[in-house]
Amino acid sequence: MSRLLFALIGALGFSTQALALETTQFETTPLVDAQWLNDHLDQDELVVLDVRSAIDNGGDAESFAEARISGSRYSSYTDDGWRETRDSVAGLMPEVSELETLIGNLGIDKDSAVVIVPAGTGATDFGSAARVYWTFKVLGHDEVAILNGGFAGWQQQGFEIVSGEPDRYDAAEFDATLREALVASTEDVEAARESQAQLVDARPTDYFTGDEKSSAARVAGTIPGARSLPHQSHLNDQNGAYYLDVDGLQSRINAAELDSSVRTIAFCNTGHWAATDWFVLSEVAGFENIAMYDGSMAAWTISDSRPVQLAREGIKQVRELLN
Repeated sequence: MSRLLFALIGALGFSTQALALETTQFETTPLVDAQWLNDHLDQDELVVLDVRSAIDNGGDAESFAEARISGSRYSSYTDDGWRETRDSVAGLMPEVSELETLIGNLGIDKDSAVVIVPAGTGATDFGSAARVYWTFKVLGHDEVAILNGGFAGWQQQGFEIVSGEPDRYDAAEFDATLREALVASTEDVEAARESQAQLVDARPTDYFTGDEKSSAARVAGTIPGARSLPHQSHLNDQNGAYYLDVDGLQSRINAAELDSSVRTIAFCNTGHWAATDWFVLSEVAGFENIAMYDGSMAAWTISDSRPVQLAREGIKQVRELLN
């Protein structure tokens, strides 16, 4: 069975319209549009994976049953085990064996080409698809893409929607090959602070400056030396559907003074918003040496031994964590 590859879009300087070839194989790309997906729904190797959840009012299994892309399969990003809490740290990647079971039970194997469908209802919702995408890549599965605009964009553009009992499918055997280089540990982040590596904070600016704090983190602030690249800056709201802004990406990278040739680690509060930064830098902008810190500030601030940086009114202050 030949591998199903994807239409070329998403690279800087190229059109965001998917360019399907005339054969059964396609150029790889991290992002596909609704027209391309509609044109290729009949491909046997294609699995459309809907991961919408309550994030950004995206819906749930009931919403999926009421309206979905034909042939798509559902897995709740928030409820089905894509992330877990360990040692009081939320948002961590589960054990490989658990993810193999989760993905296999969705009927996905090594020959499947997976298009992940977020709700398309917000920037945080896009992070759901980006996090699932990153998980597939960590597990060694390259035939994966995200539907730009998500289900909201699919609806908005008038493509067919079905309802009722979802299609049945058989479980499959999914065998992972772990890519450890895509996952940054706390020790990796500590080492990065002593080297020339770039730490990229994907949270909104008020979290970066320390004016806002997530309940997952013990104190406000960022990791000292981090650059700010807010995840929501990558998404545009087009009449209620959120699409990735590819054309403006390079200017945002330049503003954050990021170097694509330098080891880069993206983080946020719990490794969700950071997945969007990882996606756009790795899969769209072509950063070749980039990982995501899934523990993020939740893991970084769990110990009093690690410093946190505050940046208010342009003044950077480094202080030790408080109890």
